[in-house]
Amino acid sequence: MNKNITALYQIAQKETRRIIGLMSGTSLDGLDIALCEISGSGENTEVKIIQFETIDYSEEIKTEIRKVFAKKEIDFQHLVVLNEWIGLLHAEMINTSLKKWNITSDSIDLIASHGQTVLHAPKFLHQLEKFPNATLQIGDGDHIAVKTGIITLSDFRQKHIAAGGEGAPLAVYGDYFLFGKKGENRIMLNMGGIANFTFLPASLNADETFVTDTGTGNTLIDLFVKHYFPEKSYDKDAEIAKQGTVNPILLNNLKDNSFFQQEFPKTIGPELFGAEYVEAALKKSKIETISAPDLLATLSRFTAETIAEAIQYAVKNTSASIEDFKIYMSGGGTNNPLIVSWLKELLPYQFYKSDDLGISSDAKEAVLFAILANETVAGGDFNFGSQKIPSITMGKISMPD
Repeated sequence: MNKNITALYQIAQKETRRIIGLMSGTSLDGLDIALCEISGSGENTEVKIIQFETIDYSEEIKTEIRKVFAKKEIDFQHLVVLNEWIGLLHAEMINTSLKKWNITSDSIDLIASHGQTVLHAPKFLHQLEKFPNATLQIGDGDHIAVKTGIITLSDFRQKHIAAGGEGAPLAVYGDYFLFGKKGENRIMLNMGGIANFTFLPASLNADETFVTDTGTGNTLIDLFVKHYFPEKSYDKDAEIAKQGTVNPILLNNLKDNSFFQQEFPKTIGPELFGAEYVEAALKKSKIETISAPDLLATLSRFTAETIAEAIQYAVKNTSASIEDFKIYMSGGGTNNPLIVSWLKELLPYQFYKSDDLGISSDAKEAVLFAILANETVAGGDFNFGSQKIPSITMGKISMPD
C-alpha cells in the first residue's frame, strides 16, 4: 500500500486528529490559520482550538488577487500562475506559524484549505442555460502539501456543487455538529464579505436545518472605504459610517434586486454586490454626489436590513415563538458596532458571539473547514434529510510526496 494511503488510514483511526483549518474570504484581508484538535465525527464531534492567528495579506497580494477577483474578463495566464502562487504563499504562512508556535509539521495530521475564492457563479447569477452552478477557489493543494509536508484537503466547494448545491454556504455542517442544542432554536450568523446564517432547530431535526446567504456583509462597505480612503481597508468601529445619515431612497434601490425574493437556500458573492451595483442604485435614486459617511451609513444599513429580513422570513416559517431564538454572531461584521446595534434594533432576539459557545468568532470559519476535513477522513454517513444539503465527504486529497 502507498505510504500516504497508509498514513491517511492511520489518521482516520486516531481518537484525536490535529488538523489545520485555513480560511481566506471575499474580504481579502488575510489568511486565518486555526490549529484544531478534533475527536469523534458527526454529532459526536468535539473541537479544541490549540492555536489561531490571522496573517494579513500585504497590499501586493491583494493587488494580484484583485486582478482576477469577481471579474468576467481577466488575463487567463495571471489566473493560472496565481493559483500556484497562492498555494505557495499559504504554505509559507503555515510553516511560519508552526515555527512561531514551536510545533513540528510531523505532529500535524491534515491541512484543510478553503483556498481563495476568485469567482462564485451560481446559475441565478450567470444565467447560462446549459451550464451548472459554478465556483472557483485558487491556491493549489498539491503545492501546500509538498511545501509543508502535510496531507492537504482542498477545493471543498466542488463536491457540494457536484452533489446538487451551489458550493456555499458550507457552514451548516460544522454548525450542526458543534452548535446544535436540543430545546434551543439557534441562528448562527456569519458576517464576512457576504453574510449567511444557519438555522439550527430546537428539535435537532436535520430536515428543519438549513443554511443560506442573505446578501452583502462587509464587502460593499470595505470596497467604498478603500475608494474614498485608499489608506484604509475597512471602517474600523464604523467611525466613518456613524458620522453619516442613511439615505432612504438609495437604501430602497439597493434592496431592489430579485436575489432578495429568491427562496432559501441561495448563495451570492461580490460578482453581484460590487461597485457597479451601488452605482446603478445611485443612478436610479438620481443621486449625483453623496458623501462618504452617508454612503457608508446607507451601505451598513443595507447589510443590517437584508440580514434581518432574511432571518425574520426564516423564523416566520417555523412553529417556534420569537422568544425561543438566540443569535450567535461570527465574522468581521461582529466588530462593526453600527451593524450590530441595528440588528438588535430590528430583531427582538438574544444576541451572542460564537465565543460564548467556545469557538472564537474570528476563528470559526477556519475551524469549520477543519471539521469538513475530519468528516471526509473519519466521518460516517449522515443524512440531512430532505433539505438541499449535499454530501459531507468533500475535498480533494493532496499527498506531500
